[in-house]
Amino acid sequence: MDEAAPRAEAIAIADGRILAVGTNDEIEALAGPATRRIDGEGRSLLPGFVESHMHLFAGAAELDDLHLGGVKGFEALKAAVTAYAAQNPDAPFLMAQLADYAILSEKERVTRHHLDAILPGRPFAMSAADHHTVWANTAALKAAGILHGRTLGPGNEIVMGEDGLANGELRESEAFGPVVALTGKERAGLGLRTGGEPDPAPTPDQRAADRAIMKKGIDYAARHGITSIHNMDGNLYTLELLAEIEAEGALDVRVKVPFHFKNFMQPDALEKASHMAATYKSDWLSSGFVKMFYDGVLDGWTAVMVEPYADKPGWRGEPLFSPSRFRELAIEIDRRGLQIAVHAIGDGAVRAVLDGYEAAQAANGARDSRHRIEHIEVTTASDIPRFAELGVVASMQPPHPPGAMDFPLEPTISVIGRDRWPYSYAWRTLKDAGAEICFASDWPVSDISVLRGIKAAVTRQKWADDVDDQSFTLMEAIEGYTAKGAHAGFVDDRLGRLKPGYLADFVILDGDIEAVAPDGIDTLAVALTVCGGKVSYDANSTPG
Repeated sequence: MDEAAPRAEAIAIADGRILAVGTNDEIEALAGPATRRIDGEGRSLLPGFVESHMHLFAGAAELDDLHLGGVKGFEALKAAVTAYAAQNPDAPFLMAQLADYAILSEKERVTRHHLDAILPGRPFAMSAADHHTVWANTAALKAAGILHGRTLGPGNEIVMGEDGLANGELRESEAFGPVVALTGKERAGLGLRTGGEPDPAPTPDQRAADRAIMKKGIDYAARHGITSIHNMDGNLYTLELLAEIEAEGALDVRVKVPFHFKNFMQPDALEKASHMAATYKSDWLSSGFVKMFYDGVLDGWTAVMVEPYADKPGWRGEPLFSPSRFRELAIEIDRRGLQIAVHAIGDGAVRAVLDGYEAAQAANGARDSRHRIEHIEVTTASDIPRFAELGVVASMQPPHPPGAMDFPLEPTISVIGRDRWPYSYAWRTLKDAGAEICFASDWPVSDISVLRGIKAAVTRQKWADDVDDQSFTLMEAIEGYTAKGAHAGFVDDRLGRLKPGYLADFVILDGDIEAVAPDGIDTLAVALTVCGGKVSYDANSTPG
């Protein structure tokens, strides 16, 4: 990923940095008696992967839940849930992940009655892959105290049935928060749901358990070649746990954690964001940015659209912030010198966030802010050039487009509507318009595998012959997971490329990524991950 020297045969590492990159003979001449030599045997060595959007703590906490990816139809769902329940007879609450919105069929939505027919006596809930909708059975709704509904803030909904009771579908975090809390892992999701700190404060044993969960996630990331993480939820507790892991010498990945500003907070809460930025600013653990949600998701009709939904006439979605309030907050966050990263999926949300960034620039003056928009699943022709004009980073996820990896075409492409297809998940269109694009998985929403993500970016197919091809070349996709991620994190002067003086973060695959067919990229695996000159994963020495 170094334009001045795009390819090399060998690399030398010393004191956590890249000493030299060049030919075998040039690098061999630098070796000393204590040098460790690693022969890549013609396999690909790449910069360490920068995961520009993921949820480390929550993802790690879900690793042992029931995973429903690929499960289709009521009978298959019943078999998976009953088997998991039998394997966990003493669990007070059963939780599943990665459920498809069309898990029953393309037309039928899940209700508590379906789940009651599978598991009537034990509290059970399952989360959609996007983590914006949860479906719960009657026992879970009762235990959470929401069977009869509850007043919620904008953009959140407990869907009610004709009988006056909750029908089991819970849209957005305020609605399903009480259910998720029953899992006993609520601290792992606090940075996403509330942005606040654990209350009551965790006991020493609970804190140790949370560190163990976090370390499990760190190891899982390293196994996939990830050396840097932009965590997209956060609180001070997350940073404290990671600092404790670092003090133990076990922080094997670089982590950037935001302050998560929620719509019920007041501007004075940003003092905490400034404190986090001033306190944590090393190459291993840093803050310095504020994460926000402007809208929800397409499949739950909670994304904010410019024009009404194709399958829900008259409905455009409800924003989590009014445009005027978001502009005021963007101006204040930018004034503090902090980066902003906003979840905006619908084209109406994308436009409102761009308007906010433009207002911040007008109020505070232009600077290298690298404010970000996360996801950008639908946008408009008129807003595309504004990314380059405003210097806004487009943070996008190759696994997300329906049909590209694990998410099916329906119901999403029908929810979007045919007229909006040309500007949906428009990586190529944005890139050609000059936008800086970084790639990520959004784990645990999507598979953490960067290699699967690269394949999805390279092999993406058009939904129709008359829409533009949005796929990336192999080198563009790798750049999206390396150099462009470093740019988004303000570390492109020392990370994301294999250059002398840069931090020694790299990954060796078990084959040559340029030699395999695009459809075979996901048959490769990570053989070795090195972060800061330290081996964080070695396939030859790691069990399993």
